Amino acid sequence: MKYTQLGRTGLKVSRLVLGTMNFGPQTDEADSHTIMDAALDAGINFFDTANVYGWGENKGRTEEIIGNWFAQGGDRRDRTVLATKVYGNMGADGEAWPNHDKLSAVNIRRAVDASLKRLRTDRIDLYQFHHVDRNTPFEEIWQAIDVLVQQGKILYAGSSNFPGYKIAQANELAARRGGTIGLVSEQCLYNLAERRAEMEVIPAAQEYGLGVIPWSPLHGGLLGGVLKKEATGGRRASGRAADTLADPAARARVQAYEDLLDKHGLEPGETALAWLLTRPGVTGPIVGPRTAGQLASALRAVELELSGELLAGLDEIFPGPGPSPEAFAW
Repeated sequence: MKYTQLGRTGLKVSRLVLGTMNFGPQTDEADSHTIMDAALDAGINFFDTANVYGWGENKGRTEEIIGNWFAQGGDRRDRTVLATKVYGNMGADGEAWPNHDKLSAVNIRRAVDASLKRLRTDRIDLYQFHHVDRNTPFEEIWQAIDVLVQQGKILYAGSSNFPGYKIAQANELAARRGGTIGLVSEQCLYNLAERRAEMEVIPAAQEYGLGVIPWSPLHGGLLGGVLKKEATGGRRASGRAADTLADPAARARVQAYEDLLDKHGLEPGETALAWLLTRPGVTGPIVGPRTAGQLASALRAVELELSGELLAGLDEIFPGPGPSPEAFAW
């Protein structure tokens, strides 16, 4: 495994991040523990979750699965950089009691304590805001975070799904407050098929020293060989991938992508991950394996070297927006 610093911090994290969203809804607890053990054995030390994972009436279940894994001992907790998130409504019926969601100081304090209990740990290494809260000022958010850092309950704060201007706003206020390190990471939707983050989010993250953690690196399976799997009777596209393939032009691009990788003898999913590892500012993509076999495939991407010819071919099929502001100014 290869490691890098998380943004401008001194924290060393693996170049692949283990995403746990499937733990509970699609992968049972025993298999989830097997995957986490395999990830740690392979050198992945960066695990990502969220308080809402488990979904519906099972919100919080994923954190509980991770907490039960930590409780098995063997230095599991000390070897893991643990990231979770706050923002979502934790009500099982979808109705939040006032102040039981988003980023008020009241909810942040409540949510941290609840996550710590489920995770069976005394600290969260990276506490991430799962979405922007347009009604809570950053003065209040940073005051709450400062208290939690002083209490030792969290070590760093990060954002997720933030636009570039909110990253700037958050960190400019943190700098003015003094004594607050501010955001150290941004977790955003970013992959070969979805490159809009290159316009504002990634430049803002680089300017302010945030590590970029892409989620959905295969765009819901679209970049994982979906057309070949369809042709051979394998798992059909669903969700984001199916929506994209409904557009004939997008389907043609995916076919060109798979044909290009066939020419180079490469697997689509591994290549899509390896491409993200070449991108400026990227700490590491989140991989969310449902099985140990899927984890093994993701691990191969770390050692994959992509040629200049291949990178140019990928850019031709999935062109980025170009540098900002030139891409939209003229």
